[in-house]
Amino acid sequence: MTSLPLPLRGATNPSTRREGTTPGSFANRPEVGGKLTYSSPDTPGMPAPSDRTAWDFMPTGWREEAGTPGRWVAPEGFTPVTQLEHARLGVVTPEMRRVAEREPHLSAEQVRAEVAAGRMIIPANKQHLAFQLQPMAIGRAATTKVNANMGASPIASGTDQEVEKLRWAERWGADTVMDLSTGGDLNACREAIIQNARVPIGTVPIYSMIIGRKIEDLTVSIIMDELLRQAKQGVDYFTIHAGVLRAHLPLVSRRLIGIVSRGGSLLAKWMLVHGQENPMYTHFDEICDIMREYDVSFSLGDGLRPGGLADATDAAQLAELNTLGELTERAWRRGVQVMVEGPGHVPFDQIEYNMKLQRTLCHGAPFYVLGPLVTDVFPGYDHITSAIGATAAGYHGASMLCYVTPKEHLGLPKKDDVKQGCIAYKIAAHAADVALGIPGSRDWDDSLTKARAALNWERQFELAFDADTARAFHDEDLDVDTDFCAMCGHDWCSVRISKEIAEFASGKAEGYERARVMKSPALTPEQRTILEQRGVLSPEEIHKLASKTKRVVAGPQTSDDQASRAACHSDYVDPDTALKIQEERLVTLSRKPAVTSP
Repeated sequence: MTSLPLPLRGATNPSTRREGTTPGSFANRPEVGGKLTYSSPDTPGMPAPSDRTAWDFMPTGWREEAGTPGRWVAPEGFTPVTQLEHARLGVVTPEMRRVAEREPHLSAEQVRAEVAAGRMIIPANKQHLAFQLQPMAIGRAATTKVNANMGASPIASGTDQEVEKLRWAERWGADTVMDLSTGGDLNACREAIIQNARVPIGTVPIYSMIIGRKIEDLTVSIIMDELLRQAKQGVDYFTIHAGVLRAHLPLVSRRLIGIVSRGGSLLAKWMLVHGQENPMYTHFDEICDIMREYDVSFSLGDGLRPGGLADATDAAQLAELNTLGELTERAWRRGVQVMVEGPGHVPFDQIEYNMKLQRTLCHGAPFYVLGPLVTDVFPGYDHITSAIGATAAGYHGASMLCYVTPKEHLGLPKKDDVKQGCIAYKIAAHAADVALGIPGSRDWDDSLTKARAALNWERQFELAFDADTARAFHDEDLDVDTDFCAMCGHDWCSVRISKEIAEFASGKAEGYERARVMKSPALTPEQRTILEQRGVLSPEEIHKLASKTKRVVAGPQTSDDQASRAACHSDYVDPDTALKIQEERLVTLSRKPAVTSP
């Protein structure tokens, strides 16, 4: 026995029944209703949590009742609209009650208190609630959530395919979905997605703002009209890149990969062309008022997130995060729910600092992170490189993880890419919940462990997140329900041997014993497809495609080749212009000096 003490800090045991022999989570004691909720212990040097919450940024005219700290009164005639406003008035909404049903470790009153403090949001547009939306919560007191990105592009997909991808993402565990369409009929596609979605839908409205026009032509009127249109359709949260300021742009000049956010790069170009401040920042209060009317939540965009390890945690990223903290305060003052977006590409050793700095600067507002990817050299496998970082991010404070698919950096994800991305991120989110000691989070694992110990294959398949794949992989080698698996065989099976030892409890849990030995039914067509397409493309197919591409790129191109290629994403760049731009040295877009914004 080791004489070293275990680093137990009072975290809740993630097993409801406290089964097994593990001492439990090494995370902090939970403080639901406090600034730490469910949290990891701080490595020395980490920023301390903010002492302020949304209660410190109240709208004008609200007052605290004398002698009753924490109880506020709205101005006479005020009508609450958003979940945040209801929570501030002590009202538990039907949406909060539904969240508590889905988060059994939280009471409806705890959900209300977390929303009122700004540490939790319930993205539920009033219009979307009239359709199929099932209210959910994003916040560190809740379980870690997963977002799936999808959307049509000028090159691929359309409305029917995107609705199918929505259903597919929901099937594989996406808690929210972002429609990032940049091609086709964006309004029709968005409307179809919202009407069919059981999960909250987010968008990046600037994409729609520039369809059919150049970014230079963007005006405040166009911005407000598009935000109102999407709010009326029922979008639950907007990514608004209001934190990218003119003062930040010189900080990216020496980056290896510059600005990788589409919204961030578009607005940077607008500022340089016009010599004015970011209109999303200048007119932020007006944006808040539109979003409040329909209870659209902010997802404050990280327009200067790092696009490679070499640019992580740099001055530009941190300057924008500081501005996002200011915008969080401004949104709270206008009664709007807020979460904050984060990086990106971050070395593993810097993830905790990034999570805890946001906790400080943004006063505990939920953090929604992309990955982060912990290495840059595995294109085609970035769902894995990012899920590693996502697990650490969730453990150290992120509330929602934006999935990355195998097609990241390479192309538009297809159906199987969506599945692979969702599963990778459900793994990361679930692992973080167990590590944090969220009550009951390990019960599912314990059930599968008992089935595995009993060598009860059927029960294992029933409990598996992806039962078809688990069953197919098993039956590929051994379709008989044996008391061993094909990896070890009978004589070498440690699980079988442990089960037979009388002194061991292993494999003897009530209700998990195998009723009888049986032969598995024939593989279903879906299971056969899984086995046939394992890895999606065979090595031979991958090399064949790569060789074909090399020949096309290296060989002479005919007019037919030009015609067969897909159009460029931009409406204003034809193939000849694109080639010319690549051959020329790009110059800085600093056409106008700074002017005072109207």
